[in-house]
Amino acid sequence: MPLWHADTTLGDVDAVVIPGGFSYGDYLRAGAIARFAPLMSKIIDAANSDAKLPVLGICNGFQILTESHLLPGSMIKNDHLKFMCRDQILRVENSNTAWTLDYEAGQEITVPLKNQDGQYIADEKVLDALEAEGRVVFRYMGFNPNGSRRDIAGISNAAGNVVGLMPHPEHAVEVGFGPESLDGIGGSDTDGLGFFTSVLNKIVGGNK
Repeated sequence: MPLWHADTTLGDVDAVVIPGGFSYGDYLRAGAIARFAPLMSKIIDAANSDAKLPVLGICNGFQILTESHLLPGSMIKNDHLKFMCRDQILRVENSNTAWTLDYEAGQEITVPLKNQDGQYIADEKVLDALEAEGRVVFRYMGFNPNGSRRDIAGISNAAGNVVGLMPHPEHAVEVGFGPESLDGIGGSDTDGLGFFTSVLNKIVGGNK
């Protein structure tokens, strides 16, 4: 079911996806104003509750998750200061989150990436903790498109129910409409589908 930023209740949803695109006030700092939307307080509470509501932030959604402190670090402009749009190879570093159960650790997937403020940054202490705790969920492979520290493309919270990433898995879920294979060997146009099958399986308790 769709939720509106001004809603004051999550209804009966089992998971939340905060999509990419642009939100009001991004010219100040991406996600900084959207973080104060009435609905975000409900999402924060539900994600931190004993129920651990699964939350996925994609692109601008990832920026909102860092601004709301559901995830550590911050997003700044790409190091080349240009908008980047390309099919991007990612390596799955953590297959134990609510959103990655249907992937294998070390698996490489291809999904579209489209951003201008996609450079993930954090201080060395935070980066070391993310690495040590297995909370780097995705890493850029072959090419770092925005200068993100340690090639980080996506991270999770400690519980693994909240995941944020810059690339767009929702644009790689349907045969014939996702990215073409980058190696000329096999198709990759549904590589993003695992995000959504993972959380469905998590909700019904039928996966790892």
